[in-house]
Amino acid sequence: MPWTGEQVRTIRSLLPERYRLFVDLGAGCGLRQGEIFGLSDEDLDVDGGRLHVRRQVKVVHSRLVFGLPKNDRERSVPLPASVLRRIDAHRQERKPRQVRLPWEDPFGTELVTVSLLLTTPRHNAIRRGTFDELTWNRALGAAGFARVRENGTHALRHHYASVLLDAGESIKAVSEYLGHWDPGFTLRQYTHLLPSSQERTRAAIDAAFGEETAQ
Repeated sequence: MPWTGEQVRTIRSLLPERYRLFVDLGAGCGLRQGEIFGLSDEDLDVDGGRLHVRRQVKVVHSRLVFGLPKNDRERSVPLPASVLRRIDAHRQERKPRQVRLPWEDPFGTELVTVSLLLTTPRHNAIRRGTFDELTWNRALGAAGFARVRENGTHALRHHYASVLLDAGESIKAVSEYLGHWDPGFTLRQYTHLLPSSQERTRAAIDAAFGEETAQ
């Protein structure tokens, strides 16, 4: 079952301030962990209300590299005004930092420079394992949450999906925003969160017949 809004807010409050934007981007835009670590201020389309997911930070042969998002597919997702305000507040406190890493090949000689929104205190790219152990798991412990797979950083994406589905967004759109390769996978993953088909049927017919039955 997905986290509630209260659980998301609790974990956010227990993270160091420099990493709280991580929760906003995961729960508010559905980004994966590596995609959040690879997000640049240049990926924000403020006028269009979109966030472009163009890269991730990942580990290859124990070294950090930039690479395409999972499934080698870039995508764009809606950028809510509430999340943009959190991004702006973060940028006022900690300006984006230029980070240079190889692209895909950890032994490549050509480095790519990206202005990252989230970095370590030493202004380096964030390593997933280090973040999980020293930052995320400590917040889980402080909140009294069990350190199980269901409470990993992926819980933020599950929360995002559950909020959209509860609001009536289509499986196809949710799949696109999450970067899933197949809407069928999204449906299998979240079918238990969809409103009851019987309930929807009754409500739809009642609405259609409402005027007639009132006569």
